[in-house]
Amino acid sequence: MITVIVAVIVIYAVYLFGTSTYNYWLNKGIKHYKPIPFFGSNFRVVSGKMSITEMFTEAYWKYPNEKAVGLYFEGQRPVLVVRDLEIVKRVLVTDFANFYSRGLNIRKDAIEPMVKNLFFVDGDLWKLLRQRMTPAFTSGKLKAMFPLIVERAEKLQSRALSAAAANKPIDARDLMARYTTDFIGACGFGLDADSLNDEDSAFRKLGAKIFKPDFATIVKMVLKTVLPDLFKHLKILGKVEVEINALVHEILTQRNYEPSGRNDFIDLLLECRKKGLMVGESIEKRNAEGIPEKVSMELDEALIAAQVFVFFAAGFETSSSATSYTLHQLAFNPEVQKKVQDDVDRVLIKYNNKLCYDAIKEMTYLECAFKEGMRIFPSLGFLLRECTAKSEIPELGIFLDEGIRVAIPLQAIQTDPQYFDNPKEYRPERFMEDTNGNKFEYIPFGAGPRTCIGERLGLMQSLAGLAAVMARFTVKPAPTTQRWPAVDPRGGIVQVVKDGLPLMFEERVK
Repeated sequence: MITVIVAVIVIYAVYLFGTSTYNYWLNKGIKHYKPIPFFGSNFRVVSGKMSITEMFTEAYWKYPNEKAVGLYFEGQRPVLVVRDLEIVKRVLVTDFANFYSRGLNIRKDAIEPMVKNLFFVDGDLWKLLRQRMTPAFTSGKLKAMFPLIVERAEKLQSRALSAAAANKPIDARDLMARYTTDFIGACGFGLDADSLNDEDSAFRKLGAKIFKPDFATIVKMVLKTVLPDLFKHLKILGKVEVEINALVHEILTQRNYEPSGRNDFIDLLLECRKKGLMVGESIEKRNAEGIPEKVSMELDEALIAAQVFVFFAAGFETSSSATSYTLHQLAFNPEVQKKVQDDVDRVLIKYNNKLCYDAIKEMTYLECAFKEGMRIFPSLGFLLRECTAKSEIPELGIFLDEGIRVAIPLQAIQTDPQYFDNPKEYRPERFMEDTNGNKFEYIPFGAGPRTCIGERLGLMQSLAGLAAVMARFTVKPAPTTQRWPAVDPRGGIVQVVKDGLPLMFEERVK
């Protein structure tokens, strides 16, 4: 009898622990999903039925008259899904001092090495890295990288030409991923990855490891999500960490820890390292007078490896997703594709039919076509921020407590008819019109101090790849192409299309 009583008490205690935060939104008067014990609102995400972006998008449309919706994400953690653009602006810009954290690290005291990069880290480490690395992405630095991009764009044309000659469909997602991988190999590491020619490229396999986790990795992710305290030391990126560290160490050793003149990302990091300690004012600590304390940190080899990892991971997946989806839209909108081709042809004639930095800058309609693709299907379907101090949200008449996260559902906002008429229509002209909108209805690269540091580099690389394709080919739907392809529910922060994007590539006759 005593055993039964103890068991009941234990079960009840575990239940209370697993549901301890579930009155948060009720007490705030915020409409919310009814949570499931331990899983909160995202059981379908954990079970592989729905992507995170789809969950936030569903929440956005479930309560169309609300300014925000409450969820319980990653088990017990309350998250506010924002529907009002004034709140978006408040979180990303106006009250940034209270929302500088992305909140991607559940346990701040157990961050694995590869995650200590500019995208994932928060607080002083983020500020010092951002401060030191921003000069590495100037127009001059980007222009110096462009010849490396041109070489890869030409290889992209060659691979597409082979498929066109054989009259076979080619997966645009895979094609652009190979192009992006080669670009990152050259501009990031100073290496020739050659994944456009080599089917078994080591770099291509590395990208697959990061974005196509095996069963063991998925189990670790679930355990860290549901029981973060108990499994805080589990490494999600253990296998990738070994490979990245080995690669970075080999390159740094070859260069004797000095910039080599290649103008690649590792060179830029070595230049940052040569400047000595990263020093600045803390955004986490203040003295008794309220003045920020001075903080410093060394950009050591481990931190360099983490930045290289995110340069590879973020650049590889986001750019290949955005460019391939743009090609997909162009295939289904031949009249728009013709305008893009005319734009590319017009500019290339001025530059002797050679791609160059200045030529890409002049392809304005191509850029609009790319932006429209990212509007309909943004690579990052949502943004996350975590409240770092109790903060008022006057639009809702509530205060958010420290540790509460805010989700900005980009996929939903960018396809909301109140901001974009006929949102499913692919119309690049939207971005040629002089609108006086809120400016927060379209932010695929984020906004405010934590906007993507590599936005211009990603845009330059993506436009070069698209220009290379449009200059030589016309793309059309293949027999198996879906007009509105399904999203892979296993996708995480970056959206992934399920089963690829097969297209026919036909060589243009000029």
